[in-house]
Amino acid sequence: MIGRLTGLVMAAGVLFTSAAVQATEAKDISSFTLDNGMKIMVLEDASIPNANMYLFWKVGSRNEVPGITGISHFFEHMMFNGSEKYGPKMFDRTMEAAGGANNAYTTENLTVYTDWFPSNAIETIFDLEADRIGKLDIDAKMVESERGVVASERLTGLENSNWRTLQEELKGAAFRAHPYSWSVIGHESDIAAWSLDDLVQYHKTYYAPNNAVVVIAGDVKLAEVKALADKYFAPIPAQAPPKEVKTVEPLQKGERRVFVQKASVSTPNVMLGYHVPATSHQDYYALNLLSNILSTGNSSRLYQSLVEKQLALEVMAYLPMTIDPNLFYVMAVANPGVTAKELELNLIAEINRVARDGVTEQELEKVKNIKLMEFYRSMETINGKANTIGTYELYFGSFDKLFNAPEAYNKVTTADIQRVAQIYLRRANRTVAVLAATEEADE
Repeated sequence: MIGRLTGLVMAAGVLFTSAAVQATEAKDISSFTLDNGMKIMVLEDASIPNANMYLFWKVGSRNEVPGITGISHFFEHMMFNGSEKYGPKMFDRTMEAAGGANNAYTTENLTVYTDWFPSNAIETIFDLEADRIGKLDIDAKMVESERGVVASERLTGLENSNWRTLQEELKGAAFRAHPYSWSVIGHESDIAAWSLDDLVQYHKTYYAPNNAVVVIAGDVKLAEVKALADKYFAPIPAQAPPKEVKTVEPLQKGERRVFVQKASVSTPNVMLGYHVPATSHQDYYALNLLSNILSTGNSSRLYQSLVEKQLALEVMAYLPMTIDPNLFYVMAVANPGVTAKELELNLIAEINRVARDGVTEQELEKVKNIKLMEFYRSMETINGKANTIGTYELYFGSFDKLFNAPEAYNKVTTADIQRVAQIYLRRANRTVAVLAATEEADE
């Protein structure tokens, strides 16, 4: 284990120093668990007179079942729409009056709420969060209003984003059993059908304190955080633990394909999805670096082979962080005059070239430097530190594994890159999704 993060990284033979990174060690991060099961992690950092609170709720679309898909994302809306003490819209107004700001997001795996505030407003933040955790007002009129907002968001998102349109169809084909098969926003019919009882039970189960990890970083003191947690969070009762997600996606035994027709598409889009292990797996770092070798920067494999040769307008590879085995995505948008078939064949050919011939040491060092600089940059701010601590706690099993990350990236070899490409980026493990205005005729 690397004992501390000092912000040193080699790039093209030059030593970079992140002066803004305060040396952070595992021992600087304190944690305690309330009697109700809520885990709270604290990093004292007085570099600026501000602090933040990240609330990681262990619930996302993977915890849903058919009939209530999208309900996790719906609560991202409802949590801002009134509770016992702070009525509708008062959460934002009260926080802003105290000089703070907030955000939230929902993924397949987690729902995360982020609060940023002057450190002297910390008790207000505890009060606001405790109110909506323990006493959320699931009002029928507000539910219907937000139901309409989410339904519109789903429709608009699919209309405006070719990525979302393709991903939804690809996931539905790639997953036959696991709940990753539906999108985070859920199915249209389910959005229309959630009952008040569904919502009440879901909030009671998944927004229970024993289902959360809270990270607080900034100009705070551990003793103060403990006192406020005891006052505001400790009285919220624990609930029975949520049901575990036990479904394991069966091995894919052959290529799957979907076609999506969309009249507004000017040129074809092709997306590939390959099954890969969970983030906690030993191959994560090699796969992460492989995604960068394929699509990060103008010297990347796909940019050089597709964009520079005027076969594609844009290319990307994406590896999400994930609790269960998920997908490694590759996508390209065709240049005018390039067919979907031509784009797909060239995209796959370049991926296969990595599996067949491997990558160079220079390519690997370039993306290692990028990843390490991104990592250290994320640790320069209290916001980045809080997010990184929570991310490693939940996706890697323990926050202290973040101190291994630079070493884990550095240990990846060109042989590792070739090996994961051969194991995972192969035809039988692949789902292909094509989006175009018209479907190409059968040969």
